[in-house]
Amino acid sequence: MALWCTIRTFAKHAAELGNEQPETPVFFVKPNNCIQRHGAIQVSQHPGEVHHEVECVVRLNQHAQPEAIAVGLDLTDRLTQASLRSEQLPWTKGKCFRASAYVGGFVEWNGSFSSLIDSEVGFKLNLWVNDVLVQSASLSEMTIPPSLQMEELLTWAPVQAGDYLFTGTPAGVGRLYPKDRLKATLESQDGSIFSSIETQCE
Repeated sequence: MALWCTIRTFAKHAAELGNEQPETPVFFVKPNNCIQRHGAIQVSQHPGEVHHEVECVVRLNQHAQPEAIAVGLDLTDRLTQASLRSEQLPWTKGKCFRASAYVGGFVEWNGSFSSLIDSEVGFKLNLWVNDVLVQSASLSEMTIPPSLQMEELLTWAPVQAGDYLFTGTPAGVGRLYPKDRLKATLESQDGSIFSSIETQCE
């Protein structure tokens, strides 16, 4: 199983990090042993900084279509990532450290990729840190939508049933500290929570 992660799919997030949004989807891959499903985020034990990126995660069926969705956190060591990028080196160390893919409970869902971002029946992401809403956006705000992500991925990637697609994060990313409390949700437009994460940092 692979975790296919798309970058800069929300224009505001690309801008906040001083990046240009790519014209076509760009990916990196996390190994599945980066997954954490419960328990605290071990910030103090990590040798660098840990930053939050809330995302919609899609579990794929045998036809590379959605079979379930969840909220996820693509945890990132931003300083390590930036340092490696400045040297034109792969930034695996900044993205694929232990427990860097925190995934909430999946809910079976067989809608289309396009319906994920429908402005009326699609979904919205929220992340609170210490009860402060720091990331919030409807998936309809994506400028590189999941359907385009999959279309590009399938031209070259060995996608298999059970793989995850991390569809990208909205603006508002930031550093996590010990004792921070997090709540992340993937909600329908009417506020119904499909998937959630509630945890803290240690």
